[in-house]
Amino acid sequence: MVHVLIGTRAQLIKMAPVILELERRNMGVNLVMTGQHQETMAALLQDFGVASAPVWLHTGREITGLGQVIPWFSRCLWRLTSRGSPLANGQKSARGDAILVHGDTFSTLLGALVGRMRGLRVAHIESGLRSFNVLHPFPEELTRLAVFRLAQIAFCPDAWSQSNLKSYRRLRAIDTQGNTLLDALRIALQMQRPLPQPVPEGKFGVVSLHRFENIFFKKRLALILDLLEEVAARYPLVFVLHPATRRNLTRYGYMHRLAENARFHLRPRMGYFEFVTLLNRSAFVITDGGSNQEELSYLGKPTLLMRRATERQDGLGTHVTLSGYEQAKVLAFTENIEHRPNASTPPIDTMPSPSAIIVDTLASLETDEKLDARAMQHNIHANE
Repeated sequence: MVHVLIGTRAQLIKMAPVILELERRNMGVNLVMTGQHQETMAALLQDFGVASAPVWLHTGREITGLGQVIPWFSRCLWRLTSRGSPLANGQKSARGDAILVHGDTFSTLLGALVGRMRGLRVAHIESGLRSFNVLHPFPEELTRLAVFRLAQIAFCPDAWSQSNLKSYRRLRAIDTQGNTLLDALRIALQMQRPLPQPVPEGKFGVVSLHRFENIFFKKRLALILDLLEEVAARYPLVFVLHPATRRNLTRYGYMHRLAENARFHLRPRMGYFEFVTLLNRSAFVITDGGSNQEELSYLGKPTLLMRRATERQDGLGTHVTLSGYEQAKVLAFTENIEHRPNASTPPIDTMPSPSAIIVDTLASLETDEKLDARAMQHNIHANE
């Protein structure tokens, strides 16, 4: 049995291809959702065609603030470790069962912790990424360090992230030759979903911001809006508003700045397939999301990363610019758009499937466990 624990929308997008590969090979899948995010999750499962029925640990409000984390984490931990745990499936966990956790969220830490407590093999997907700065991104960098200690298998998206785990001697690190997001992107590009609303004519940029350090601090958010307004003076911007981003813009009294500026085209968060269509249509993207950084590196799209540090190497030095919130870097990025075509990247259809590499590894481990069990049983009979 392979338990897959997912908390956020980004995790589901990146894990959906792995789940599909497990289902295709008829490997048992137990899909557990922590409820950290809930909006559009059911639609994502349907869009990707995931057949496994999810078990929900939490169905109340989405977890969008640190004040909600402790009670939510405690409730999920209790449910996962109690007698009726969704990880038990009515029986004691079998030797060799695995739990897959992804990335760097509180759900990742929850799954890794519970997996160790229940004697499951903990496999961490998108492992080994580091910014080497515990405050940027916060708390994700700390979460990853904790999960590295709890996991037994690390599926790393590249050789660099794999090398970051050399000091963790009990952790088996495997290079998946790409992020599972590559497989999700392939699926989305094949679907070619139309956009729910029209976009500006000519060249335009897309803005997507949601990180804690950007939207929960009034001064930082004001600084980012100042920078965006300078970019919007040159190019219209389609600003995709995450629910938490919209709430904080309203809370700090900044929504009117966007609503009253005709250069901003405000859009609610859309489905993943539609969002990929939007990214493809744009001339450039301004984002603080690590997943966006990866997607855009595969697409070769000019990208301004609204962060001080990143744990990913994707696109850096080619078409991804780390802003550091510096006006000079933002303006230089904008001024070069006219002379900066999409970067040359290998066709994504020619790249290996990270999801297949992950499932190949899990299948081989399962086979090894069965062989070990048979050998042990044989030795018992031989000694009787």
